[in-house]
Amino acid sequence: MPSTRRTTFSLMLTAALAATLGSVGVQAADVTGFRDSGGLAHSKETGLPVTWSSSKNVVWKAKMPGPGTSSPIVLGERIYLTSYTGYGLVPNQGEQANLKRQVLCLDRASGKQIWRKEFAAKLPESKYSGGNNARHGFASATPTTDGKHIYVFFGKSGVFCFDLNGKTVWTADVGSRTRGWGSSNSPVLHKNLVIINASVESGRLLALDKATGKEAWTVGGIRGSWNTPLLAEVPGGGTELVISVPQQVRGLDPATGKQLWTCQGIPDRGYVCPSVVADKGVVYAIGGRQNTALAIKLGGRGDVTSTHLLWTKNRGSNVSSPVVADGRLYWFHERRGTAYCLDAKSGDIVYEARLSPRPGLVYSSMLFADGKLYCISQHNGTYVVATGPQFKLLAHNTFADDDSRTNACPVAHNGQLLLRTDGYLYCLGNRK
Repeated sequence: MPSTRRTTFSLMLTAALAATLGSVGVQAADVTGFRDSGGLAHSKETGLPVTWSSSKNVVWKAKMPGPGTSSPIVLGERIYLTSYTGYGLVPNQGEQANLKRQVLCLDRASGKQIWRKEFAAKLPESKYSGGNNARHGFASATPTTDGKHIYVFFGKSGVFCFDLNGKTVWTADVGSRTRGWGSSNSPVLHKNLVIINASVESGRLLALDKATGKEAWTVGGIRGSWNTPLLAEVPGGGTELVISVPQQVRGLDPATGKQLWTCQGIPDRGYVCPSVVADKGVVYAIGGRQNTALAIKLGGRGDVTSTHLLWTKNRGSNVSSPVVADGRLYWFHERRGTAYCLDAKSGDIVYEARLSPRPGLVYSSMLFADGKLYCISQHNGTYVVATGPQFKLLAHNTFADDDSRTNACPVAHNGQLLLRTDGYLYCLGNRK
C-alpha cells in the first residue's frame, strides 16, 4: 500500500477507535428518553411477551429503593431510572426534610445495581396529602442520554447532568415554584441543547447547553403544561418543537426557541397533561377535562388555526398520552376504562371499547411495539391490545405478589419488556 494511503487509513482507524472508546455511544436498540428515543412510544422490537405473571416470563425483577413514575432508559448494558424515599409515601405523614431523590444505574442483563446517586430535595416541595397529589412529581421525569451523559430533571431541585458513572457534571436551576400535583415533564435533547418544560417551576420552556448547563434560550407564558415537548420532523426538511398548553398548541424552532406557529388547542383553561405525537407531517394532541382530540399539519407560520387545523373530536384523555400507528390514533381514557381508536386522517371514531376487567385509573401512556399496544393501569395490571380497526384484547397481566402503583410507561428492549412499578423494575420475556 502506498505510504499516503497507509497514513490516511491509519488516521481513519485511529479516529474510529477513539470515537468507539471515548463513550458508550447511542446504539440503534438503545432507549434514550421518554416514550422511547423519539418520544412517539414506537419500538421496532419483536418477539415481545404477550402474557406474564409473578411466576411466568419474569427474567428478573429488581427491588426499587422507593417509588417513582419515571420510565427506565437503556444505554448499552446499563439501565438508568429515578426514585424517591423519605416522604410522600403515606398521606399527611412524614417530614419533607427526609425527602431524597435517587438516580439508579442497573445492569441490563441481571437488574443488579451498579451505582446509586442520592441527594436531598430543595425545600419546600409540593405537599403530599393523599391520592395522586404531589407524589407524581418527586421522581416522575424520565432521564435522557446522548450516550456520554445522563440528564435528569427533578422540578424545583433542578436539572442534573451526570457522567455514566454517576459523577455530577453540572446542575441548573430552572425555577422555584411548586404545584399540588408536582412536576412531571421529561428532558428532551436537540443537538447541543437540553430542552426543559419548566411550566410548574417558572412558567417557561427553556434550553440549556449540554456541556455547561448554561441557559441558551427561554420562552415565557408556558402555564398549566404537564407534558413533554416533542421534536417533530416536517416533510421536506426541518424540525419543530411542539408543546401543548391550555387552549393552544405551539410550534417552535428548537435551536432558538423562536415561535413558528400557534393553533387552537385543548379547550381547558387549567392544564394539559398528555404529550403530543406526530406522524407524516401531522401532530396529534389529546387532553383536557372536556376530552378533546385534534390534528394539526406541521410547517405553518403564525396563527394556523384556519389553515392547518385538520380536525377536532370530542374524545380524549386527561392524563395518558396517545400513540399513532398504522394510520390510527390510540389511547386509553384515564378514568372511564375505555379504549379509543380514531382514524388519524379524518378523526372519525374507529372504535371505543370498554375494558374488561375494569382498569381503574390509567396514568401510564401506552407503547406500540411488535404490532401490539401495551398499556398499564395503576393497580389492575397491563392490557395488551392488538392494533387494527377492531378492538381485540390479547391479554390482561397482573403480578399476584406486587400490587404497588404503576404510572411509568413500559419500555421494549432486546426482545423484552421493562416494566416499572413503585416496588420493582421487571424484565419480562424470554431469557437471552
